[in-house]
Amino acid sequence: MHFLPEAIDNYVVAHSETEPELLQQLTRETYQKVLQPIMLSGPYQGRVLSMISKLINPKSILELGTFTGYSTLCLAEGLKKDGTIDTIDINEELEGFQRKYFDRSDYGHQIIQHTGNALDIIPALNKTFDLVFIDADKPNYSNYFHLIIDRLKPGGIILSDNVLWHGKVVESLNPKDLSTKAVLEYNTLLKTDTRIETVVLPIRDGLTISRKI
Repeated sequence: MHFLPEAIDNYVVAHSETEPELLQQLTRETYQKVLQPIMLSGPYQGRVLSMISKLINPKSILELGTFTGYSTLCLAEGLKKDGTIDTIDINEELEGFQRKYFDRSDYGHQIIQHTGNALDIIPALNKTFDLVFIDADKPNYSNYFHLIIDRLKPGGIILSDNVLWHGKVVESLNPKDLSTKAVLEYNTLLKTDTRIETVVLPIRDGLTISRKI
């Protein structure tokens, strides 16, 4: 979903950092072999994630929603040399695909894969985080927030993807549309929770940056 006029969007992409070759290869193979390749972060948002991670220079990252590992590798670019990223995905069939590209990168030894339900895995992680990226099933966004907020270090950042949800957040809500309802509730939670300060960016399908006070 692009909210900018096409000409402006093209200009923004053309004058932003170029996507690394390994991520171009990952994208091609994802489109060849994996269902719903549109779930990839894509080159522009990937460079945004990379830049934010580099600015934070985190020692510990948590990612909810690995898919084929594109965003994982983008976020890993900002890790401290002794840092790690724990990434969780429920689809065990993608684990080998992800690891192939992780190991071809400079960050493979820093990436810890978890397969299963994030609601079960997060409580078992005995660590705190500098940066969290939420890009998994929308109905659980608020549940994820409540699980990770106390594990987020002061000054830590939560990045939340798809918060504009194809523009549905400003349309009349269909009572049967549980994902849109969940995104609306989540956006309200980020706005009203006094433990964080939040800015919504109209990047691709919407990206929220929330900083723990």
